[in-house]
Amino acid sequence: MEIRKHTDLNVFQVSFEAGMKIFELSKNFPKEEKYSLTDQIRRSSRSVSSNIAEAWRKRKYPKSFISKLSDSEGEAAETQVWLDFALKCEYLDQKNYDLLYDQYEHIIAMLINMSTKPDQWKI
Repeated sequence: MEIRKHTDLNVFQVSFEAGMKIFELSKNFPKEEKYSLTDQIRRSSRSVSSNIAEAWRKRKYPKSFISKLSDSEGEAAETQVWLDFALKCEYLDQKNYDLLYDQYEHIIAMLINMSTKPDQWKI
């Protein structure tokens, strides 16, 4: 399959799906977490996808491409930390935690793979 836009990338699709799953699950977080855990986990999970989109548009400049992929990787790792807090605070059950944590592990692996081969993605 030819990749023409960022939405064609598997890593984007997986990250967007994971971000939406977090959004849906976080609707059930307690109200007192609205401006802390809920906001933070939503922001970091969405930032993964948005940084992938930015990286895609900067792919003609390998250093910028890698930098945005690195930002996305950092946001994915941050999301995993927020997932840890959500589990420990009992806002997420173990099944959803495991599913999402593993999705972000997969996302991180794909981002690392892309960043180690930037010329493969260059225009």
